[in-house]
Amino acid sequence: MVGKPRLHYFDGRGRMESIWWLLAAAGVEFEEKFIETPEDLEKLRNDGSLMFQQVPMVEIDGMKLVQTRAILNYIATKYNLYGRDIKERALIDMYAEGVEDLYEMILHFPLCPPDQKDDKMTLIKERTTSRYLPAFERVLKSHGQDYLVGNRLSKADIYLVELLYYVEELDPSLLAKFPLLKAVLCALQALKTRISNLPTVKKFLQPGSPRKPPLEGKRLEEVKKIFNIK
Repeated sequence: MVGKPRLHYFDGRGRMESIWWLLAAAGVEFEEKFIETPEDLEKLRNDGSLMFQQVPMVEIDGMKLVQTRAILNYIATKYNLYGRDIKERALIDMYAEGVEDLYEMILHFPLCPPDQKDDKMTLIKERTTSRYLPAFERVLKSHGQDYLVGNRLSKADIYLVELLYYVEELDPSLLAKFPLLKAVLCALQALKTRISNLPTVKKFLQPGSPRKPPLEGKRLEEVKKIFNIK
């Protein structure tokens, strides 16, 4: 009997977050092995578990997979979240990489120097409201279906809903400040509600689930120490 996937990362958000979301949406139970000290990370490096000396790393189906996109693509393929043919996969990848562009900006925000945070936040808001969310809104409106690709749940939908939660946490008033944008967000909000209410995702969003709180304060300082971030 194949065991549960085992996820190696620190106890906080970061590049493992999308992997947690995808496994949760697929209804897959998993185990977590937290990296708590620089020594924990060094041990994984020294025993050959990390091909490129970095995490996240997921043990699944007898493999030790690294590189976030490779892990996500394997999980999406294994659990039928990656389209039905090559054209659908191309669209899913295109939308997922669009999400990734904005996600990267938000991911690095906690590490931004204090004197640059205002400018960084302004840029995130501008890209959110003028580039990325309107683009996904147009996709949903263009075909009038419930999901981004092929009228079925894919990793692109899950990435996008994860991003919407991030945006709301970053600034809860963000959408309210843009009344013109708010008027065209109905389809995105409907998608967010639809996926959030999937039993497996709903469970993942409940308090006490593996989902981690925002990376800040003491937790942020612990992560900086593990990865020697100055």
